[in-house]
Amino acid sequence: MVRIKRFQKGKHIYKKWGKKFKEVTVMNEDKAQNKQQIQIKIDDDVAQGVYANLATISHSQGEFTFDFIYLQPQAPKAKVRSRIVTSPSHAKRFLKALQDNIAKFEARFGAIKASELLDKKIGF
Repeated sequence: MVRIKRFQKGKHIYKKWGKKFKEVTVMNEDKAQNKQQIQIKIDDDVAQGVYANLATISHSQGEFTFDFIYLQPQAPKAKVRSRIVTSPSHAKRFLKALQDNIAKFEARFGAIKASELLDKKIGF
């Protein structure tokens, strides 16, 4: 029998089965006035994730496109593993959330060293 573990971090409620998160509930900031919750479910294949070691970002007036790419070592091949298209306002919220998470990570584990590949042109 699988035991479901539940815990809360800030406004997120996690339900965990084994080693994978299967459901995350985001609580509304003003619970007293509005008890609406968003339930996010994830399929097993999506929960596995995909590895990417390169990303490109492009934009137009109405959207941002993030391509997450796997560049094979010692090979001039690359494959887009995932593409996210989103609004400019959501891209800005994503940036703030990423900055916050990197700051928390570095406070806990130390500074992240930037890759030397950032200075090299890859040829795209």
